[in-house]
Amino acid sequence: MIQLLITDASCVVQGDPIAGWTELDATIRFNAPASGTVTLPARPEVMAQLQPGNRLVVIRDGAIWTSGPMEIPTDFTWSIENEPGVGAVDIGFSDDLAKLAGYITWPAPASPWSAQKGNTWRQLNSTGGESIIRTLVNENAGPGARADRRIVNLSLAPAAGAGTTTTCRTRFEGLLDVCRRVAIDGGNIGFRTWQDGDRILFGCYTPQDKTATARFSTALGNLRALSYKQSAPEATHVLVAGSEKEEPDTARTFIERADAAAAATWWRVERYLDGGADTDANGELTAAGNAELAEGAAPVELSTVTVDTPDLRAGPDFGLGDRVTVALPHGQDVTDLVRSMHLQATPNSGEYVTTLIGSPEATTDPQMVRTVRTLTRRLGRLEAR
Repeated sequence: MIQLLITDASCVVQGDPIAGWTELDATIRFNAPASGTVTLPARPEVMAQLQPGNRLVVIRDGAIWTSGPMEIPTDFTWSIENEPGVGAVDIGFSDDLAKLAGYITWPAPASPWSAQKGNTWRQLNSTGGESIIRTLVNENAGPGARADRRIVNLSLAPAAGAGTTTTCRTRFEGLLDVCRRVAIDGGNIGFRTWQDGDRILFGCYTPQDKTATARFSTALGNLRALSYKQSAPEATHVLVAGSEKEEPDTARTFIERADAAAAATWWRVERYLDGGADTDANGELTAAGNAELAEGAAPVELSTVTVDTPDLRAGPDFGLGDRVTVALPHGQDVTDLVRSMHLQATPNSGEYVTTLIGSPEATTDPQMVRTVRTLTRRLGRLEAR
């Protein structure tokens, strides 16, 4: 059962649950903002709630599937031929990670923008990946941020004890880009936002190994369709270079991170990376190389159309970042992480859930979109110098 609510930025419900919706499409993603659309009848009481800054809450079987800001609160259509009566309104929405995606990392987050120094970095050394991510979110957008940068009602959830020791060096980069990089090198942990009453909580978690219990196959009756693609790695050896020295004859630091197994299975693929630090004294270059290596791993893209059974349901029984198993029709088992879960629903046809499983670059985005994203991240490093 699907229920839709509209709240303001402070999570205060603005009216009754929306009745008469005709089509819902909502995708939640591992360590990335959600996205979705829903078509509603453009009745006056509905239109009154679709104000800039308001949020949409999607509730599935009594639990929140996703909740966050409406990026397109009103896309209204009407015609006498196709939409008699009040017409229809399409809404584009995300989850509250989308707000964090609009922030960059300030080198001195407690100081005003005019007092930032171009040669200063925000350095967090030899600590847990969860601690670094929580610190970056708190000081840039959370309750510990400057008043003008705080996201309304955003709080940090209790620490989960997730992740391993890593390091972070950043300035003027996208906040979520840095968090994803730390999450990969800091133990492949997850982070997310969720609504708890009138609060928006941010927290980290440790994805679970569900390969024995979360299994999809035609024999089990929970697999309707699948597409499977395996690609060669984009990088097996990342050659990380420290910043060039102004003094002549001063040695420059070079670090190599390699996936020997992938190179042996496929072939050697080298990628050069400007590590953004002078040395690897605190592991900055190693961390950058590890993240780049993970992103360039041989992607396994497995898109499945699953159906809930009493024993296995998306959300309650497996979640984003969990490792699950899919049995291919020709006998091979594929296990990897759940990268996204796509919910589609209409009042008449019911619900369908599509699960995307694979490496960090397993995505439905076109190759050009992924290339532009990578170039944008690298240009950001250059501009931060």
